[in-house]
Amino acid sequence: MVSGEAPQAEGSVRVDSWIWSVRLTKTRSQAAAACRAGHVKVNGDRAKPAQTLHVGDEVRLRHAGRDRIVVVSRIVKKRVGPPVAAECFVDNSPPPPPREAVIQVPVRDRGTGRPTKRDRREMERLQSRGHGDRPA
Repeated sequence: MVSGEAPQAEGSVRVDSWIWSVRLTKTRSQAAAACRAGHVKVNGDRAKPAQTLHVGDEVRLRHAGRDRIVVVSRIVKKRVGPPVAAECFVDNSPPPPPREAVIQVPVRDRGTGRPTKRDRREMERLQSRGHGDRPA
C-alpha cells in the first residue's frame, strides 16, 4: 500500500458513503440527502443512501446545479485526499457551462428599499442588452 492511500475495501460500500469519500459532496449528510431527494442514480435506478455500490457501477449525481456522471473504478470506505479520490472513479460528466452562459442576477445593496421606476427600467435595459432583445 502506498503512503497516504486508504486501504481498498473488499466487495461493496454504501452509495452515500462512497460519494462523500471520493469528494463529490462536502459532507456525508449532503450525499444522503441527495439520495433521499432522488438526485442519485446507480445504473439508471434511483438510489437510497444505504444501497450498495460495486466496481463498474455508473453513478449519476445532481449536485450544486451540475450533473456528474462517474463510473466506479475503486471502492473506498473512508474519505481520501483529492489525488487518491480522482483515481477512484472515471468522470464522464459533460463539461460545465461557460461563465458567460450563466445568468447574472442583479443584486441591490441591502437597505436601499424597493427600486424606483427609473431603477427598474435601467435594470430591464441592462438585462435585455445581453440577449439582443429590445424592449418596445
